Amino acid sequence: MATDYDAPRKTDDDSESIEALKERVPDKTSGSIDSDDADNPGSFELAGADLSDLDLDVVVLPAQADEFTCVECFLVKHRSQVDHTTKLGAICLECAA
Repeated sequence: MATDYDAPRKTDDDSESIEALKERVPDKTSGSIDSDDADNPGSFELAGADLSDLDLDVVVLPAQADEFTCVECFLVKHRSQVDHTTKLGAICLECAA
């Protein structure tokens, strides 16, 4: 039997109202704040941390002879992945699809 994967899925949960969904979500303003947060241990660095005092050594290689930069996705790819070339530059197989 063929299945249409593009068809919208209909389940029992689709018939619930917004009010019923809101009742299930805990109120963020009520209750006490949990100081022992298991999702954020004390040794974990957050993404916004100040890293300006760190020196990072990064070696940037120039583009190789067998590589190109796709003008659609701006990724460096191997020449075997060139689909076609426009006046702006080469386009990879994934972007051309």
